[in-house]
Amino acid sequence: YLHLNKNEGLFSCKICGKTSSRKCHLDVHMRTHTGEKPFLCNLCGKGFSQKGHLTIHTRTHTGERPFSCKICEKGFIEKGLLTDHMSVHTGERPFLCKVCGKDFRLKADLRRHTMTHTGGKRFACVICFKTFCRKGRLTLHMESHTGEDPFSCKICGEGFCEKDFLTEHMKIHTGDRPFPCKICGKSFSRKSSLTVHVRTHVAEKPFSCTLCGKSFQYKLSLTEHMTIHTGERPFLCKVCGKRFREKCHLTVHMRIHTGEKPFSCNICDKRFCKKCHLTVHMRIHTGEKPFSCNVCEKRFCKKCNLILHMRNHASENSVSC
Repeated sequence: YLHLNKNEGLFSCKICGKTSSRKCHLDVHMRTHTGEKPFLCNLCGKGFSQKGHLTIHTRTHTGERPFSCKICEKGFIEKGLLTDHMSVHTGERPFLCKVCGKDFRLKADLRRHTMTHTGGKRFACVICFKTFCRKGRLTLHMESHTGEDPFSCKICGEGFCEKDFLTEHMKIHTGDRPFPCKICGKSFSRKSSLTVHVRTHVAEKPFSCTLCGKSFQYKLSLTEHMTIHTGERPFLCKVCGKRFREKCHLTVHMRIHTGEKPFSCNICDKRFCKKCHLTVHMRIHTGEKPFSCNVCEKRFCKKCNLILHMRNHASENSVSC
């Protein structure tokens, strides 16, 4: 599998042509073709093609983080992760997309972004046929069909399919909102939430439906909207078999079966399965009536009551005619 070029003093791989001045480096390279992983973790049995990779992996078991940021003291299991992390403090975004000019902190982020231009979504869901650029994203997506939420909040018990989602959720309990809006001063726990919020000031709706032309502020809203055209209902209730277009609708529906009512009134302790029901209930205590009739100016605490009231005016007009 090795070929020595005597003129240049290089060893070359006969499979892909890669060259190296040292035979030991090419020996390691060959494992990418053979799949050989001779270095095994004695804790979990996972195999690695290089001893250095095993050393780094072992730190995930021991908790050792020998590379620390001198600014925020965050620790990392390998030097490369520390190098990537430093761009958070410096703001450096050295990886530039040659197609649209967008820049990125990490090379991996640029690689994933490039797929949006090439259409390189190689991993497809066998249930709803949604496609993904990364296998890991497909794995996480599959949990939306199974209902599996392996990451749970220790404070309120809410489950999440991704660890990052749990991390963001924890900011609800800590109250951490480090991203303020420069226009109205409202603060957010995530930069992405701030980006979306700013669109409410400029009325920007960058995501458009290719079938009906309707535009949305959020990409997720467009994805959910598309199911109106396709008729797709990928989220299945395992108890009664009812299907839903959105996962949040399935989550709320499951409370019918479980009897869960997570939203409670802090005045009378009455509980509700939906937050919007609690919002309407609170108007009983506050006296708020936000919906007003444009004919007689009578006010209502519920929009449905206003709609019923407007029919009275409509019937009066029909009688007078």
